[in-house]
Amino acid sequence: MGQGEITMYRIMVVDDEDYILKALNRVLATRPDWEVETYTDAATALRRARTTVFDAVITDYRMPDMDGIEMLQELRTMQPDTIRILLTGVIDIDTLMSAINQAGAFRFVPKPWDDDQLLESVEEGLKFRDILVENKILAQTVRDQREALRSMGYDGE
Repeated sequence: MGQGEITMYRIMVVDDEDYILKALNRVLATRPDWEVETYTDAATALRRARTTVFDAVITDYRMPDMDGIEMLQELRTMQPDTIRILLTGVIDIDTLMSAINQAGAFRFVPKPWDDDQLLESVEEGLKFRDILVENKILAQTVRDQREALRSMGYDGE
């Protein structure tokens, strides 16, 4: 990437309440390098995730068609590098543990959220994702170079 180029991040937001989606979109849209897509149901969001890579997903825990943890679990299998953030008004230890252990949630953000805290959580998640992806690329490069050396007869000793 050349100097001065901006990395664009694609963020999916899922909540069954339209006014929550509008509020979240308003907060997230303040960042010029974030492209935000909003969905009112998990099934539609997951269909979109089958064809489009998202850098981060923010989803409500309680939705009529699928709870947020189930959605994040399914998303995790499709897009393992996507940062997953669970947004909810229900705060109990079982929900928190499920979000982390089953869905691989990066953050758990309570409703009502603080705008600055939400933005900071997404920023930290995107930085973390960039590092994970870069590490995967570097690890693959090392594997490729080792294989190239082996094919030239070098066995590493």
